[in-house]
Amino acid sequence: MKIMNMTIGDFREVETRVWTEEVLCSSLVILPNQGIELHDSGFKLMQFVAINSKEEPICRMSGCSDVIHIDGIGGFGYKWNEKYNGIPTAIEPRAWSMDCLPCGLFRLFIGGKYIIRCGPSLSSFEIFSVKI
Repeated sequence: MKIMNMTIGDFREVETRVWTEEVLCSSLVILPNQGIELHDSGFKLMQFVAINSKEEPICRMSGCSDVIHIDGIGGFGYKWNEKYNGIPTAIEPRAWSMDCLPCGLFRLFIGGKYIIRCGPSLSSFEIFSVKI
């Protein structure tokens, strides 16, 4: 089913991935957890639905995170320490964008020649831009 036609309930029914599996996708839909469960920080937990290039769901992820770190914690990118041999002094810009689906959920995506790499489901959910 195409994401433009999906309801919040449809997104909740998407199959969950194994928490350690990395996923590549073209966009992410941000799905608040049901109920009143909060993270230790006091913020609401989130789930994320990975979306393929055909605008269809791949899998649902996380559910234990209260934050999403775009291009990783610190914003340095995927495996930045190996790539830059320390903290980089300059990082190539990325074209991250967000819009709102008809059902009211937010979709995060990246433009240009990039896809999104989703890390493991931990307390802090890291995503990275990866050149294709």
